[in-house]
Amino acid sequence: MTIAELVRRHALPEGAEARLGALLDALAAEPDPHTTIRDRDEAVALHLADSLAGLEVEALRSARRLGDVGAGAGFPGLPLAVALPDAEVDLIESARRKCAVIDHLAAAAGLENARAIHARAEEHAAGAGREAYDAVTARAVAPLAVLLEYAAPLLRPGGVLVAWKGRRDPGEEAGAARAAGPLGMGDPVVRAVVPFPGARDRHLHVWSKVAPTPERFPRRPGMAAKRPLG
Repeated sequence: MTIAELVRRHALPEGAEARLGALLDALAAEPDPHTTIRDRDEAVALHLADSLAGLEVEALRSARRLGDVGAGAGFPGLPLAVALPDAEVDLIESARRKCAVIDHLAAAAGLENARAIHARAEEHAAGAGREAYDAVTARAVAPLAVLLEYAAPLLRPGGVLVAWKGRRDPGEEAGAARAAGPLGMGDPVVRAVVPFPGARDRHLHVWSKVAPTPERFPRRPGMAAKRPLG
């Protein structure tokens, strides 16, 4: 799969092919990119195509403000910023060095709508990030129950969490179901996706915020992972 094929597949805006290419060029040149994927073909598949699979969720595609939790090296947030130039994309990351990489990659790709937020998700949700986002994304960050607690306070009423996961895990999903209600989140929709040829066991877990998240959330940093609601 090529970048040009991704642009056609997702009907990306003019200039997206060049921006995505610049993003991968900058990633390859980064001395400490915080990702083991450096081969360009592999990066097109596992970083770009996998990230852009989120566009299959209409509520994500139409979001005007998006928060990417645990953004790491900038995926899926940066490719989504390329695809959604009218959206404001905040990449929320607790590691300062990773934030520096995100900002460098965003600048290399000419992304004026993307920025790194140096904070833990719980800290951001307790401040300026509370109920600030139409959509929250998370890829390879934490179990689903933990992601729900990170995301719910960040979401506006009616907003969505989109979580990238591999093979479905009934135990993990049951824990998420127990956590969702107390956080004001509804029942999930789970979509199998094939972001690139040969991809297996990839799923998008999508929750909508159906009720206010109680003021006691977020709990203090670290509690969601140590004592999950589910």
